[in-house]
Amino acid sequence: MKLVNEKQVIDTIDLLGWKDISTKKQQKNGTIIYRLPIKMYGEYIEVGSFQSGYVRRMNGGYTPYQLNKCEPCVEYYKDYEHRGDGTSKWTGKYNRYVGKRRIIIRGEVARLRYLVLYCLKNYYINQANQVEETKKYTQKLINELQDIKRNDSASKYTWSGGQITDNETGDIYVHNQHAYWNKWKEDKPSSVEIIIDGHRYKIK
Repeated sequence: MKLVNEKQVIDTIDLLGWKDISTKKQQKNGTIIYRLPIKMYGEYIEVGSFQSGYVRRMNGGYTPYQLNKCEPCVEYYKDYEHRGDGTSKWTGKYNRYVGKRRIIIRGEVARLRYLVLYCLKNYYINQANQVEETKKYTQKLINELQDIKRNDSASKYTWSGGQITDNETGDIYVHNQHAYWNKWKEDKPSSVEIIIDGHRYKIK
């Protein structure tokens, strides 16, 4: 996606459904906070552009998380010799340290453009992929459970809490990730439920 000028950036923000939730104080300081129509961990994602040149994810952690790209940063620190009496003396040498620092984005339009592209890639596209993968995973587990139910007999399978044991092969089917199996009757279950990320699916 090419966002060349301010109008294209603003039009894209409107199209994506971003809501400006900046306070008057933030607006005065050159800060813009947007709320995206996408939830992560139960709350809407919020991102911000700051006059200082940083862009941040405003929620999802104890402190706002910087989204700026990083670049290598080389720093030198004096090397000290520590003595037994608790004192230290500079050896005349320097220690080289290679770290990272955030790349400042100058200009509000440039920051908003970066935010749009970042959010499209990391929240809109990736989140959609995760939802699709969850659907596929859910359907796969349901199909597997239905196959087991169709072939179920008192002699072939033993149901115990969160696992199913194949008495003929010795295979044990146990919970996987956020899913688990649960029997409803003590003798032979007439139905099975699968719970994935808080959503309950009943297999008859």
